[in-house]
Amino acid sequence: MKKILALCLALMLIVSASAMAETIKIGIFEPASGDNGAGGKQETLGIRYANELCPTVEVGGVTYEIELYEVDNQTTADKAPSAAQTLVSQDVAVVLGTYGSGAAMAAAPIFEDAGVPAIGCSCTNPGVTLGNAMYWRICFTDPFQGEVMANFAASKLEAKTAYTLYQLGDDYSAGLVNYFTKAFEKLGGTIVAETFPEGNSDFSAYLANAVNAGADVIFSPSSTTAASLILGQAASMNLEIPFCAGDTWESSVILDAVKGTELKVYLSTFFDESDTEASTLAADFVSGFKAWLNANPDKMTNNGGNDIVAAVSALGYDAYMTAVEAIKLAGAVDAASIAAALPGVSLEGVTGLIEFDENGDAKKDIAYIKVADGEAYAFTFLTTTQIAK
Repeated sequence: MKKILALCLALMLIVSASAMAETIKIGIFEPASGDNGAGGKQETLGIRYANELCPTVEVGGVTYEIELYEVDNQTTADKAPSAAQTLVSQDVAVVLGTYGSGAAMAAAPIFEDAGVPAIGCSCTNPGVTLGNAMYWRICFTDPFQGEVMANFAASKLEAKTAYTLYQLGDDYSAGLVNYFTKAFEKLGGTIVAETFPEGNSDFSAYLANAVNAGADVIFSPSSTTAASLILGQAASMNLEIPFCAGDTWESSVILDAVKGTELKVYLSTFFDESDTEASTLAADFVSGFKAWLNANPDKMTNNGGNDIVAAVSALGYDAYMTAVEAIKLAGAVDAASIAAALPGVSLEGVTGLIEFDENGDAKKDIAYIKVADGEAYAFTFLTTTQIAK
């Protein structure tokens, strides 16, 4: 009897070990809290949706279950390294994220030292991939985005003077303002620049300064937390100056802020859910993702309480599929092999063709320009912009 029990136990251990060997971990490095928690949740939703559609990957005749392991980097550069280290300690083979370039840059050395490849979804600052051998990204970058919005402000809004405002210590907004400024001044425009400290909640003086400077446009690509306060106070002041920002402002937080107001808010982003003619893949993603959200109240809540398809959700989806493609291309499930395979990935994604240049940046040069419509509670598509690199 003891021999039989011992044999059964041994068989159970073998089966258990086999099951563990047939699992590959993908880390989700995103903010679930902090200034950009809302955007991080939407990006994570895209990753989770992709995982439900594609929960396994076959490598060398073996089917591996893909297990997602999530950490909250809390949006900040000081919290990001410990969150990254948590993922490394869990033996993830590849990491996806993050929403927020500062957190991505702070975590990059952790991933590089551990030899774990990371795929950025919407982190647009050039510093994310520059000099970081283990970081790739599937979105366009801030030099391109800054030029896009400068051209839009000068040509479509006929702006001659732009007031820029960003939070000190925020790498994303500081970088994007810098590129906007260079492009706007090159077009002959004048810049009036100011910054605000972290934790600031009263923006009335800054907005008054924009008025006094004769600004034709306000460019303030801040976090959604700060943006909500800025827009709310601008509405209270009956401010008529249009706002421009980058991709982080494509959030339900912004729609909540402009609802019932006459504020004009324009932004650049990576994807438009109404552009279903772009590809069958995009159309299928939009319809499927909406149905998936509506089937679960918790998912709907994490999406901002509605079924609007944010561009970062589409990028999260594409980042996951890119990781899966790299695993297949590698023919292995270890981090080193996946990292070696990533430069060779060529994948038609929801947000367009995904291929990487020598820096690990996606070869993308098209941005969508949208306006936040407070009355319709939607981001309305205006145009696409392409700038030759």
